[in-house]
Amino acid sequence: LTRRRPGQSSLTTARNETDTVTILSGTERGLTLGTPIAMMVRNQDQRKFDYANTSAAPRPGHADYTYQVKYGTRASSGGGRASARETIGRVAAGAVAEKWLLQEHQLKIACWVSSIMDIDLPKDIAKVLESDPPSREEIDTFGTLAEDEEKEYFIDMFGQKYSRKDGEPLSPGPEGKSFADGKKLYTRCPHPPTAAKMAARIQQLRKEEDSTGGAVTTVVSGMPVGLGEPCFDKLEAELAKAMLSLPATKAFEIGDGFESCSARGSQNNDLFSKGSNGLLKCKTNHAGGTLGGITSGELLVFRVGIKPASSISQDQETCTFDGEPHVLSVKGRHDPCVLPRAPPLVEGMTAMVLMDAVLRQRARMGAPCKTLGELGHGQGTAAKRLAAEPPKKVAKLA
Repeated sequence: LTRRRPGQSSLTTARNETDTVTILSGTERGLTLGTPIAMMVRNQDQRKFDYANTSAAPRPGHADYTYQVKYGTRASSGGGRASARETIGRVAAGAVAEKWLLQEHQLKIACWVSSIMDIDLPKDIAKVLESDPPSREEIDTFGTLAEDEEKEYFIDMFGQKYSRKDGEPLSPGPEGKSFADGKKLYTRCPHPPTAAKMAARIQQLRKEEDSTGGAVTTVVSGMPVGLGEPCFDKLEAELAKAMLSLPATKAFEIGDGFESCSARGSQNNDLFSKGSNGLLKCKTNHAGGTLGGITSGELLVFRVGIKPASSISQDQETCTFDGEPHVLSVKGRHDPCVLPRAPPLVEGMTAMVLMDAVLRQRARMGAPCKTLGELGHGQGTAAKRLAAEPPKKVAKLA
C-alpha cells in the first residue's frame, strides 16, 4: 500500500494519504486463523468540493455518464466504484495471496513501468529484463531519481545527471545536490536513463494541466506447470479479465503479444529441451509462459496498457447531462500519470489470479504443483548491470 499511495512524489497526485491498514480480524500472533481477514484503510485527505463542478456535466473520458445512465444515480465526489481509490482492497488482498505463493512455490511477481506516452524502454533492454526480471526492490531502487529544482537536473543513484527539461543525460552536469540530498521521484522504471525522460515528461504535463498513460510489464518467476483450464478459463483469459477490471486499463498482451501476429511460425515456436524435475524447458519464451492457456513453467510475461487520467484541469468544451454546451475544468489534485503507482495494483491482481489457479490445480493433483525449480527463475543480474551502464547518448551542458 505504501508503493501505491497518493502523494509519494511530485510525479503523482499531491493528495497525501498514508494508506495505513488496520487488520480487524482473521490473524493472531502474526498467523492467519483460517477465518476471513478483514482490513480497513481510512481516507484522511479528501476534498469533496474539488468535484463540485462535475454535478452538472460528466467528465469526458470518465464513467460519470455511464454510471448515471445505468443506475440513475452516481457518487458525487470522486467517482465512487469508478475511482482508483477502490484498488486499495485489491492491493491488500493481493499481498496476502502473494505471501502464500512465495511460501508454497517461491513464486515472485515483479511489475515495472515500461512506457509512458511515447517514451519506451529501449527494445533490447526491455527484452533482457523480461528474460531476467528485476526484483521489486531493484525496480524501486533503480527507478528512483533525485531532483535539484534550483539547478534543473535529475540525478540517479549512480551519480549520472539528466536534464530536468527533457531527461537527456548531462555530462558532467552542474554542481548541486547529490542523489542522497535531492527530493526523490519514484518512476518504477528500473532503467535510469529512460526513467529520467519519463519524469521530465510527467512534470511537463503537470504544468500543462494535462495527463498521459503508458504500459507496465509484469514477469512472474517460479511458475508452477499446469495452471489454467481449457477453453473459457485459460490462464491468460483469467489474467486479462483481472487486469482489465482495474481502473483506466485499456490493453493486455502476453508474451510477444501483437508482435507474434506478424512473425513466422518458425520464428515464433518455442523449441523444447530437457528441463528439471522431469519437465521440459523452452529455449525461448515468445509465448510468455503459457501453451493452450496452461502454464509451461516458463516465466509468465505480460503487459497492461493504461489510458491517461480523465480528470484534467484544462478547459474542455463538452456538455451537461441535459446536452447543453458546457465548459468543464476539473480542479483538484489529480495524477498527471498514474503509471508510477500502478505496479502494486497489477501485482496484487496477478497474485489473486495465480493463487486461485494454484489451489484449483492442487485439488486436482492431490499434491503440490511442479515447477522447473531454478530453471523457472532468471539469474537476477540484468537489472543492476543495465541500470549502472552509462547512458548511450550524452548531451553536453550549455
